[in-house]
Amino acid sequence: MSPPSATHRVIGVDPGRRRIGVALGTNGVASPLEVIHRTSSLDADLRRLVNLVDEWEATAVVVGLPLTLNGDHGPAAVAATTLAERLARLTSVPVEMHDERLTTVTAERAMVEAGLDGVQRRRSVDKVAAAVMLQSWLDARAGA
Repeated sequence: MSPPSATHRVIGVDPGRRRIGVALGTNGVASPLEVIHRTSSLDADLRRLVNLVDEWEATAVVVGLPLTLNGDHGPAAVAATTLAERLARLTSVPVEMHDERLTTVTAERAMVEAGLDGVQRRRSVDKVAAAVMLQSWLDARAGA
């Protein structure tokens, strides 16, 4: 897949313990991009994200913030915040965080409705969840 010709691109990141879902937003539309399988090195994972930012000439990165259902910052939100802070130090584009509550559930439901089997869903759910989160961020910005 090669970068589209549009000039405004945003990378969406859905960080998880085992995988990082990545989406690409181009001119207000988010699409699943890829799944990064986490390594034992956060630095290596961050380098892959920086490479994607550079490859797609992104103008911003949006990292999903997995708040608890009541809005608290649990361990997953702390880990996502750490990832976002470290990523911000490694790239020249702005890095923002956006609430990602229930994005994986939404992504899973959409893939079931599309008729994908369990193997297909497991292979794609993280990048689809990243696209759901990024689309929410894009929609919020469009309405601002």
